[in-house]
Amino acid sequence: MRAEIVTIGDEILIGQIVDTNSAYISKELNKIGVSVHQITSIEDERGHILQTLKEASERADIIIITGGLGPTKDDITKKCLCEFFDDKLVRNEKVLKHIEELFEKYIETPISDLNRDQALLPSKAIALHNEYGTAPGMWFEQDGKVFVSMPGVPYEMRGLMEREIIPRLIKSFSRPVILHKTVITYGLGESAIAEKIESWEDNLPADIKLAYLPNLGRVRLRLSARGQNEEELRNKIDAQITGLHKIIGDIIYGYEDDDSIEVIIGRMLAEKGWTLSTAESCTGGRLAAKFTTAPGSSLSFKGSVVCYATQVKVDLLGVPEEIISEKSVVSAEVAEAMARGAQQRLYTDFAISTTGNAGPAKGDSDAELGTVFIGIATPTGVNSHKFNFGNHREKVIGKAVNKAMELVQNAILKFGEDH
Repeated sequence: MRAEIVTIGDEILIGQIVDTNSAYISKELNKIGVSVHQITSIEDERGHILQTLKEASERADIIIITGGLGPTKDDITKKCLCEFFDDKLVRNEKVLKHIEELFEKYIETPISDLNRDQALLPSKAIALHNEYGTAPGMWFEQDGKVFVSMPGVPYEMRGLMEREIIPRLIKSFSRPVILHKTVITYGLGESAIAEKIESWEDNLPADIKLAYLPNLGRVRLRLSARGQNEEELRNKIDAQITGLHKIIGDIIYGYEDDDSIEVIIGRMLAEKGWTLSTAESCTGGRLAAKFTTAPGSSLSFKGSVVCYATQVKVDLLGVPEEIISEKSVVSAEVAEAMARGAQQRLYTDFAISTTGNAGPAKGDSDAELGTVFIGIATPTGVNSHKFNFGNHREKVIGKAVNKAMELVQNAILKFGEDH
């Protein structure tokens, strides 16, 4: 069962927005045994849209389209779909009523004819209820193929996928089972891991594939299996992961398919009634952002001090000026003082700090570019770790965030074992 995703919009092609829709759709389709064969991004242009739909229908059984369904003249997807299916637009009264209700309840500007025209749909389309917006989804069937058109607004698209499209696809198609299990490792590079697990990898069953997915200080190992018997495939993957733990269990920190490391850390803290704060310089709040995106994070994460400037470290965290003068703002001593300051001022059990030179300029320190110190404060003390993450700013920041996550998880685990 093959699918193709088509995203429509000049804003994607010129880099004005990032196409996150395709990643989400691919993941959701994969969960139900539908393989995405191709992802295509095209401009809002009639000929391009029609040609892409024709080619996609020759390659795939399911064609998922996002974008181009707004109320303005540059949104031409519906007209192109009418032309492709030799159809015409007709007013859908149920959709019109929903649009009017949305304007009445949530939208301050008066409803216009352009807004009402979003209720004009191809007559051959099944309207899919868009709870969060005025543009409905559309479902077409032709020659054994399914075409689905959705708005490009991410939260509207996700609502349609969850409530309308996935259930319909499950009902409409017989699908194989596709299973993935992704192991998250920290602390070793891709080539070092490959050497350690070479024998294990060489002896994987033929129906299980391994992929290495390195990213800024961590490597994800994805095991994939395809077949008809879900229980059998799951048991096979679990058996291989058991073998993997025997070889590199010391660097395995969880599974992407279950929960992210920030969710795992939050759960570990919440179970013990412990709390966490961050003090960030070179990472600029990205650690805090990680934690606060996790549902329920307020149970354990109390807050952050983003102290980018040296004086803020002194004023808000109480880092002694003499330490900064003597040791430099990028130093173990300052990292530890920052962590201790966050712990004390935000009244938390644990705290993480980051201070470093991410580049391109050195700022208030002469430390080598890429140098980062990470401080960890626990209920029994504080320590720090020094790293050099290279000379690319985004790489340095990303690696610092991932390493800080690893270190604080280790600290929580160790403290839990001792107490």
